[in-house]
Amino acid sequence: MPNNYRLAKVSSLLKKEITLILQYDLENDLIRDHFVNISKIDLSGDLQQCKIYITSTAQEKVRKEIVANLNTAKSFIRHNLGKRIEMRRVPEIMFKDDVVLDQGLSVLKLLDELKNKNQNNNFEEKDANS
Repeated sequence: MPNNYRLAKVSSLLKKEITLILQYDLENDLIRDHFVNISKIDLSGDLQQCKIYITSTAQEKVRKEIVANLNTAKSFIRHNLGKRIEMRRVPEIMFKDDVVLDQGLSVLKLLDELKNKNQNNNFEEKDANS
């Protein structure tokens, strides 16, 4: 059974170091021009596989291109991770686009529209009663 404390600690370390690699070591204009953030890291129990979820302020098409570029550069990132952290084996990494933020924003937008529509209906009812 994997140790959850250890998984959390290794995930935190990976997130910190990968963020530093993306900021300072990776020479990719697309990534540097757009705000790229690691939102979540899913690490397997045996520490061999790592899914890194990326959020960005860019449009969906650009985000997909950013994720594709990161997946292309994952061997470079993994090599730099090996230099920076002391692990028996650096996990295989895979970058994914985190759509949870977009889904949350769309739900909030729908709720705002419903609220505005409800307020407009209340104003119309008051005007009709006056």
